[in-house]
Amino acid sequence: DPSSEEFGPSALAPARRQSWHAMFLRLAVLLCSLGVVGAQQAGTMTKETSPPMAVKHCTKAGGCSVEQGAVTLDANWRWVHEVDGNENCFTGDEWNKQLCPDGQTCANKCAVEGVDVEGYKKTYGIRTISGGVELQFVSEGGNVGSRVYLTDGEESYKVFKLKNREFAFDVDVASLAFGLNGALYFVEMDVAGGKGTGDNEAGARFGTGYCDAQCPHDIKWMDGEANVDGLHGMCCFEMDIWEANNRASAFTPHPCSIEGAYRCKGIECGDGDKNERYRGVCDKDGCDFNAFRMGQEHFYGVGQDFALDTTKPMTVVTQFLTTDGTDQGDLSEIRRFYVQEGRVIANADVNMQGVPAGNSITDAFCSAQKGVFQDSDSHADKGGLQKVGEALDRGLVLVLSLWDDNATEMRWLDASFPAAEPRGSRPGLARGPCDGSTSSPAQVRKEHGSATVKYTNIMYGEIGSTTSADGRRAGVLLV
Repeated sequence: DPSSEEFGPSALAPARRQSWHAMFLRLAVLLCSLGVVGAQQAGTMTKETSPPMAVKHCTKAGGCSVEQGAVTLDANWRWVHEVDGNENCFTGDEWNKQLCPDGQTCANKCAVEGVDVEGYKKTYGIRTISGGVELQFVSEGGNVGSRVYLTDGEESYKVFKLKNREFAFDVDVASLAFGLNGALYFVEMDVAGGKGTGDNEAGARFGTGYCDAQCPHDIKWMDGEANVDGLHGMCCFEMDIWEANNRASAFTPHPCSIEGAYRCKGIECGDGDKNERYRGVCDKDGCDFNAFRMGQEHFYGVGQDFALDTTKPMTVVTQFLTTDGTDQGDLSEIRRFYVQEGRVIANADVNMQGVPAGNSITDAFCSAQKGVFQDSDSHADKGGLQKVGEALDRGLVLVLSLWDDNATEMRWLDASFPAAEPRGSRPGLARGPCDGSTSSPAQVRKEHGSATVKYTNIMYGEIGSTTSADGRRAGVLLV
């Protein structure tokens, strides 16, 4: 599971106005074709107007209460310019050498700009809809893909602590074809987005501070400095609740040996192109539960012949269960079920010789799966569910995204991967029904630019508090 190792503005076109305002709009359109940028100072040319998005916090005794928040665009997608002017600090794949001769100078001289209501809709394809948000793959302005974070509506990311809790949301992936990935996941970002670290004056309101278990090197700003030479990566724990298109899906924990956002360099980044993937601080493969990969090829897909029909919206419920059913117990199981058209649908059962029967993620499942698939058990090496539970206790930030994949064409999710090995030559290679012939970014951008993913009705709380046994969602009318 390369996950967000390949996801990022270096692979996705982004960023971002006959008055000064109109001039910058034209500049933003030009930048969409040139590349993405990032910065640390907070820009003042456009007021940041993050789309509102509420979630519900639930208890079994008291029901659900609304918590107001907003989603903010990742800093890598935003227009970045010199603090006292409009010269770009980053264009295409290169830093402005005069403004950014080194990381600290660049952080002092460059500002990340806000995005207004029209910018979110037209430039980035991010829209508020009833109960949540919709992300369009190719926007009206030509931007490709997006990544947003849930904030408290002010200066901080909203923090979720989910051990001995459940998390539920509705999702619509009907238009997401092979090669696309609508992802909802948690990472251990700094709650303030690193504001106050080094020269970072932008912070969470401007989408700074991203990290994940792939230790991505394409994050433009790290610990308040520009990543001018690209030598560093930003690592942290990652829990992929949902990575999916309309033909394949997976949920995957990625434990790490470090806590919080960590700026790596060298071997600790675990770079695959240096054959160091399993020597870094995070489990990049993770322990994925993909129904197709586990032998249930007719569980998830397009049409009524599948247990989960992706032509229709569905509710996804993930429970993080402990050994003794208390908040103090160790995490022992990650359980999944779905609700569609009022029916509760259990996760697919394992149908793979050598992997014990079951339909959830446990340490035993992970180790057995790794053995059968002949994969490195980096999940166990990095501490398994014990480490996952510790991260859930510390608190995580919610990420919503839609992306394509220049490096592997999303084969790790919906096709056969690694592509060099013949499909079926060993267990676990086939992750979905795609043959890979239609999944290149060039093709999906041309043929599926209007594709969207909708994330709505997000709820979290005590086990059993968001969704009843008969499939009714707390405070949500199922139709």
